[in-house]
Parts: sequence; C-alpha cells; structure tokens
Amino acid sequence: MRTALALLLMATPVAAQDRVLTVYAEDYIASEWGPGPAIKEGFEAFCDCTLRFVTGDILPRILMEGANTQADVVFGLNTDVLARARASGLFAPHGQDTSDMSLPIAWDDPTFLPYNWGETAFVYDTTRLENPPASFAELLEAEDIRIVIQDPRSSISGLALLFWVKQVYGDEAGAAWSQLAPKVLTVTRGWSESYGMFTSGEADMVLSYTTSPAYHIAAEDDVTKRAAIFPEGHYFMTEVAGQLAGSDQPELAQAFMDWIVTPEFQQVVPLANWSLPAALPEDQWPQVMRDLPRPDTTLFYSEDEAEALRQPALDEWLRAFN
Repeated sequence: MRTALALLLMATPVAAQDRVLTVYAEDYIASEWGPGPAIKEGFEAFCDCTLRFVTGDILPRILMEGANTQADVVFGLNTDVLARARASGLFAPHGQDTSDMSLPIAWDDPTFLPYNWGETAFVYDTTRLENPPASFAELLEAEDIRIVIQDPRSSISGLALLFWVKQVYGDEAGAAWSQLAPKVLTVTRGWSESYGMFTSGEADMVLSYTTSPAYHIAAEDDVTKRAAIFPEGHYFMTEVAGQLAGSDQPELAQAFMDWIVTPEFQQVVPLANWSLPAALPEDQWPQVMRDLPRPDTTLFYSEDEAEALRQPALDEWLRAFN
C-alpha cells in the first residue's frame, strides 16, 4: 500500500497556499533555534504545501477547542500527558510500524507516534562545579549548591522531574523534595528560563536532559557542560505527534506522520531538537550524540500510571515549595 507521502509526491501539483497543514506545537519547536524551521522547510519540499505552526500550551488548547480545533497535527506531547489527550477521542491512528524504533522501551501505541526521546538530568559546568553530585542521594545531601528547575504545572521537563523523584524515592518522595527545596534557587515556568539562568552563571546545576551537552559541544565547541549521571537511573521522556481525526487536510496530516519516521526527518532531530531520534539506528546518530554518557537504568511510568500519580506527586512537591 502506498503511503500518503508517496501519493503526495506523485500527485498533480496544487498551489502551496491552497494546501495548508496546521500543526500545533510547543513554543520552543517553532523558535529560530528549535527544530521547527528545518521541519517546515523539509516537509514543504516534500508536499508542495504550506506548514503552519501554531504555538503555545498545546494540550489545554486542543482540549478546549475539541472537535472545532483548527489543528491537523499536534506535535510535542509527551507520555506524561497522553492519557488526557487520548481520552479526548480527537486523534486518528498514525498508521506506522513502530516495532523497530530506537527507544529504550517497547512502543506499540497506534495513535501517538514518537519522534524523539531523551532522559532528564541535572547539567553542570565543570568550571564552576568541580565535584558534582554522583548520585541522587548525593544531590540531596550536597551543601552550598544552587539549582534551577522547572514548574511541573507548566513544563514537561518539570513534570518529568516530578516522576523521576517519585520513581527513585517512592513513598519517601515528599521527604526528598524537602531536602532538595533549599538548594533550589528558583522554579521557572519553562525550560528556557532555567537554562538561561544556568548558562549566565546564576546557578550551579539546571534540570535539563542527558543530551543537552551535545549542543554546547557541537554548536559552541564547549566541553565544559556535562550531565550528572546517577546510578539510581534517569526518567525517560519521548515527544510524540498525533493527527486529528477531524482534520480537513487528512492526506497532508497522514503524509506528515509518514514523513516523521523517514531518515530525512529523523536526521533533523539530534542537531536541531538536541535529543535522540526515535526511528534512526544508533549507528546513524551524529557522533556527538553517540559519545554522550548514558544512564544504565531507564525509569518510566506508563501514561496511565503517570496520570494516576500526577496529582499526588504534585501535592508532595507543593508542600515542599510552599
């Protein structure tokens, strides 16, 4: 069976302005330093269409708009919020074979399609922190260390930290937060604010990802930024795309899902999204990504587990930071 992408490539040309694919995406994706510009350029070259990004906090927006949404594709959801997205009934099957994806977990979801992945980590600068914590336990016990993190109510990385602590400490997560809270210089709404504070020297460590040092190495020739790898394990995250069942451009939406798993798209991910590609073998990753240290243990909650734990874990966090 031909994919929608193949059919588009064979179709009679139609003016690009008459064929618009509307993609709801998180703010960072469509920024000039995010993967959006390369994604837009690459897909428009395939489809002879216009890809239009609409950015913001995409899950609340899509749930509020419901069947009246203008989105054809949603891009940038992650497993920690998929239960709510799935329950909306707004999404159509992606139609891809996910049996051979380069993820550390098996993926058999017929609705949401991973395009990247990574693990949360605390990133530090070797010129400012010569002896970083070598474990989560050491982080909690460290003195005179300044950390910036993101708010789990507004940030996917902040939410991932919530589940990371819950995975490592279980029923003792509240006590762990109480130990960590005095070391937290500030809690920002999003990742960009936190990372900017870190790179400007205001903090010793920042909640980010194991892949974050790759940017500094590849783009800045700077090897001083490193991720602290903890033996307790690191929390796995994958970002996904989903096509809307009510899209008025179903052929374009399906073509976009087909394109996500192509090498052309996947090769954009590492050096534009600064994360690991979900459908590209490791031997095809850029060398800078292959050289990064990786945790031995992957921690993960299924979407149903994450949804059930989200509010209790958030309550533990709020008690520590209020």
